[in-house]
Amino acid sequence: MDKLIITSCLADNTHASGRAVADYLGQRLGIRTEFAVDIPWQERERLLDTGQIHLGWICGLLYVWKAGQRNPHLELLAAPVMRDPRYQGRPVYFSDIIVRQDSPYTSFSDLQGSCWVYNEPGSYSGYYVLCHQLVKLDESLNFFDKVLQSGAHLNSLQMLVDGRADFTAIDSTVLDHELARRPNLAHQLQVIESFGPSPIPPWVISLKLPKDLRWQLRELLLDMHIDPGGRAALASGHLSRFVTATDTAYQMIRDVSQAARSVAQPA
Repeated sequence: MDKLIITSCLADNTHASGRAVADYLGQRLGIRTEFAVDIPWQERERLLDTGQIHLGWICGLLYVWKAGQRNPHLELLAAPVMRDPRYQGRPVYFSDIIVRQDSPYTSFSDLQGSCWVYNEPGSYSGYYVLCHQLVKLDESLNFFDKVLQSGAHLNSLQMLVDGRADFTAIDSTVLDHELARRPNLAHQLQVIESFGPSPIPPWVISLKLPKDLRWQLRELLLDMHIDPGGRAALASGHLSRFVTATDTAYQMIRDVSQAARSVAQPA
């Protein structure tokens, strides 16, 4: 193989982290790598399905849907662990409920009659987790006065800052990256509730790659924190290490998404 193509279907502000991992893998393997994020994420997903993109960092819900197909095209490669102490050294993340600093809302139950902006209906942290909360309250989307779709977590954040929505639910790692990039946001927004922890978006790999190469890539990721160059690449993306990812770890996402279907709109 003369080139390894890697992508991310996560928020744009995590791409530097993904690119650092891609570059590290290329250096260790001695082959060229391309971090392909210059096309819409839906197209990246399609190319990952066809094997034209070889590795991807994707939402856990997207992984669950793909793993449930009759003939899956992907398998789990590894799960990242974030550096922040909040994650307790585990491959988890949260769905953070965010409002403006001057907001009167202090909990999820306060949000009745408010305007919710979410990223897109295939998102676990941004959409399904909230729909699951509504199910537990025996409520529907009518709990809110208005529900808007922004297309991306970062779009939702900006709509919140601009006053075009009352709250949003954000992947906590995306929020971490954005607060590091724009510290002033900490004075404009506040987290009023968090749901989770949930299994973190995994790295996946195409089954079209040779088995020995898939094994080699997995081992490189799992040992990345031992290598000085690997540690530097991880640190640049607020990661501490990669750990083994298992399908059973994502059962929680299957259960939550199944329970939320009575409220969630089809993706």
